[in-house]
Amino acid sequence: MKIYVTNVREDEVQFINAWQEAHGEHEVAYTTDMLTLETIQKLDGFDAVNILQLNQISTDVFGALANKGIHIMNLRNVGIDNLDLAAAKEFGFQVSNVPSYSPNAIAEHAVMLMMRALRRTPESDARIAAHDFRWAPTIARELRMQTVGVIGTGRIGRVVIDILQGFGAKVIVYDLHRSNADLEAQGLYVDTLDELYAQADIITLHMPETAANHHIINAATLAKMRPRTILVNVSRGGLVDVDAVLTALADGKLAFYALDTYEGEFGIFNADWRDKKLPDARLEQLLARPDVLVTPHIAFYTETAVSEMVNQSLDAGVAFYNGELPSQNVEL
Repeated sequence: MKIYVTNVREDEVQFINAWQEAHGEHEVAYTTDMLTLETIQKLDGFDAVNILQLNQISTDVFGALANKGIHIMNLRNVGIDNLDLAAAKEFGFQVSNVPSYSPNAIAEHAVMLMMRALRRTPESDARIAAHDFRWAPTIARELRMQTVGVIGTGRIGRVVIDILQGFGAKVIVYDLHRSNADLEAQGLYVDTLDELYAQADIITLHMPETAANHHIINAATLAKMRPRTILVNVSRGGLVDVDAVLTALADGKLAFYALDTYEGEFGIFNADWRDKKLPDARLEQLLARPDVLVTPHIAFYTETAVSEMVNQSLDAGVAFYNGELPSQNVEL
């Protein structure tokens, strides 16, 4: 089997090479380039393509791949909104993603952001860098004294809950499906988001973005939160109305906003902007505030997670090739 891997980052190369060494019966070629109509012209004799979410795959691309005899597409990430799924089905493709590569990586990052917010480290780091070693006014709060509201109790949300309970925090949770028997037995579920907003000192988001929950954090929901609430978003940028958050921070309603995902992040995150002007004024406003902490979509970014993304996606391609249906199969 011949597999063509596109959009390859430097940190993925060691794991691609290790997989190739362990699977000598298959041939892997890789490139840093996107998969485009032009690059497809080089793919004679290949059986599968392996891509990342940032590569938009249109009807024309699916058609060009099919003309080359390629009907297997494997993504090294969760999201599939870059694909024209109707076209994938029309041209007879089998598609896979990696729905879970390391829930722990993202959960640990979320809790780290909470800890930094509670310890007010952006403020204290700036003071220390300026050689101001006074304690006040950056007195901190302790995690064990907080009520943390976890919205979304899937794989990542459940790991977040475990970590928080290890610190001794009180945890309350909300999930539209409320399907976890263990959390139910512990009495952690609240019936409505309004209950969670009214009780939580920290709110952390762990859900996919849908049309129904776009900007679920907005002026109306922020108004229902406790004073000095800390908001953490490591899920999807579109869950949060940033303009409403900036207003809530300015008014003192929110104490802190920590984010790893941002609605306008595409083309900005994972790029070097040191000598260029950022094209997003709202992001500039966030970065300028001492009560905001931005990380550039790196919650997932661990050796374990990147290894899993590479290995699971390549394994899924082989499974399709062998007539099997991997657990990562995407229903079309």
